[in-house]
Amino acid sequence: MSEPPQLLQQRLFYQGRVFQFEVSKLRLPNGVEGEWECVRHPGGALAVPITKEGQLVLVRQYRFSLQSRILEFPAGTIDEGEDPATTVKRELEEEAGYRAHNWQSLGKFALAPGYSDEYIYAFLAQDLEKLSLPPAQDADEDLEVVFMSFEEMESAIARGESIDAKTITSFYLARLAAITGLPS
Repeated sequence: MSEPPQLLQQRLFYQGRVFQFEVSKLRLPNGVEGEWECVRHPGGALAVPITKEGQLVLVRQYRFSLQSRILEFPAGTIDEGEDPATTVKRELEEEAGYRAHNWQSLGKFALAPGYSDEYIYAFLAQDLEKLSLPPAQDADEDLEVVFMSFEEMESAIARGESIDAKTITSFYLARLAAITGLPS
């Protein structure tokens, strides 16, 4: 159920290539007034690719903000006017070099609702085909493809390996879908 606040004033602080940063003076539904910062983001789409052998396909990607490499599922930002299903198919091909012939939605979730309106749309990708000539990666992508079993992934999470929140969340959504056998 949507409960929009009353907008009293809004200032755009930064307009970037992918997102914008704004500060808004609001009156919240409970009557409290104040200023809140928000990163406005178009959203992202993520694939949980599983090979016919039951291996997860991930990427270990360099992230400048963390100054290190982290383990992630292939994902990307939704382009203007694009639907999440189109985004995720493109990103799986670009980042991992695979095409999936069977897709299932795992749902969507807010990534960091304390400061951003970004949603991630997660998809299970199965019946994978390795591309002989995958599309070129984005210039800023520095990544390697990694294969892990479900057990290895769960152990990596438990050990505190560098894995981002969207990957951990989507892993457990995929695991839940596999356990229940129900479409998400």
